[in-house]
Amino acid sequence: MTSRTSTPTRTFRKKSWRAYDHETAAVKTSTMSGGVRILGIDPGSQVTGFGLIVADGTRYSYVASGCIRTPSGDFADRLREIYLQVGEVSRKHQPHEVAIEGVFVSQNAATALKLGQARAAAMCATFALELPVFEYAPRQIKQSVVGTGKAEKVQVEHMVRVLLQLKGQIQSDAADALAVALCHANMRGSAIRLAAAQVHA
Repeated sequence: MTSRTSTPTRTFRKKSWRAYDHETAAVKTSTMSGGVRILGIDPGSQVTGFGLIVADGTRYSYVASGCIRTPSGDFADRLREIYLQVGEVSRKHQPHEVAIEGVFVSQNAATALKLGQARAAAMCATFALELPVFEYAPRQIKQSVVGTGKAEKVQVEHMVRVLLQLKGQIQSDAADALAVALCHANMRGSAIRLAAAQVHA
């Protein structure tokens, strides 16, 4: 089963909104020395996972990962913590592109709303660096990394460790964020190959 290309979100550049597509962003950064640094984000109102990898062709290497745990209490304080911490991670590691997991369909409207706000806080934290931001559905991420959109969390974590050659355990939310980054790396790799094929057609 082949994953469908995700719909890229928009990112803020010089006071104007500009849409990004995989082919344009991939071709622009395909010749970067040392590969492309990708920040993957798994948003959550209580725990937001982040993971950074470098994609150099079909070779992927681990850079960093972790979890942002928000304080209990006022929800606005939680959003502020996500915004500040994701911003700090972005400034420290200077990614070239950002990939974030989209909001899944939830039967609980309040939960979906909180998740959407957490996701927005994380996205906004990267805007100062003027980076292209891409969104992927949970099923698409699982399909890309594991090979099935119905994969369990433990399967995703296992494949993340295998693909990045990591030893030992990794925090669940951090593994999910690394999976988001790997999914984007796979998608942008496909876009580069497609663009190259069209040039030589």
